[in-house]
Amino acid sequence: MLNNPVWAALSGPQACFAEAAGDAARYSPEIAPFGALRDPSDPAGWRDLAQLTSSVVLTGPSITPLAGWETTEVMAGVQMVGQSMTGVEDPDAVVLTESDVPEMLDLVARAQPGPFRKRTIDLGRYLGIRDGGGRLIAMAGERFRMPGWTEVSAVCTDPEFRGQGLGARLTLAVAARILARGELPFLHTVHDNDTAIRLYSRLGFEHQSEVVFASFRYTG
Repeated sequence: MLNNPVWAALSGPQACFAEAAGDAARYSPEIAPFGALRDPSDPAGWRDLAQLTSSVVLTGPSITPLAGWETTEVMAGVQMVGQSMTGVEDPDAVVLTESDVPEMLDLVARAQPGPFRKRTIDLGRYLGIRDGGGRLIAMAGERFRMPGWTEVSAVCTDPEFRGQGLGARLTLAVAARILARGELPFLHTVHDNDTAIRLYSRLGFEHQSEVVFASFRYTG
């Protein structure tokens, strides 16, 4: 499952968010740009994907597009798993709701943690920390969810407040909820983000695999 987390999510616990055709599926564009193939080496899946969308982001260890599709961008990443970590609830973390989405989108624009759209919050619980004036300055939450695993995602802190450990606290708080459900947390980060990798390692995450986040366009 960890080799194909989006397919495991969209064909499993998050099937309610899936737009599917045969051996392909994707999230609604308002939720996330990601799609998935049951087997990326099977031409039938790529044909099914073309019925759903003309542009998509796929993730996995390695993905080579088949006839009719071209690669437009590739980002190398790492997948890390928290099989032996301990989560920690945070008394300052507040549960974010739909009414907080405009602030969340504003924070994402400033902090650039990766894809987050106006309905991404539908995928799981998101936590935030506010400053003394009530401004949202850090957040983290749950994105891909598959049997036994949930991804920690959108970990970000306003640049003005970095270096205070807010991202670490929220990562542990999100992980605590995942572990309490009897699941295990995992996450992704860019392969050359050494600061993030060191942080997640200190929190108890371990390197699982090298992955890519690849954008594809259908050319017919």
